[in-house]
Amino acid sequence: MTTALGLVAGVLTTASWLPQLRRSWRTRSTDDLAWSYLVMLSAGVGLWLTYGVAVADVAVVAANAVTLAALGALIALKGVGRGREEAAR
Repeated sequence: MTTALGLVAGVLTTASWLPQLRRSWRTRSTDDLAWSYLVMLSAGVGLWLTYGVAVADVAVVAANAVTLAALGALIALKGVGRGREEAAR
């Protein structure tokens, strides 16, 4: 029961990233996302992932692995957008 609760919580918190990722992909704009926010959140999620692996908690590992992948996609989109801005100058 505890693992099921953790998996549901993980699905909900991880799915919360999908609208932002979809919007950023569609508009190709990540201007409203600060680099410091993305870096600090990614570091925290990475540490939660490491913790989940250390304690062998499948819910923590799954949720944080998917969230880290979504953050990686947002960081990549932000990096591409930055490159386009510099090229336009």
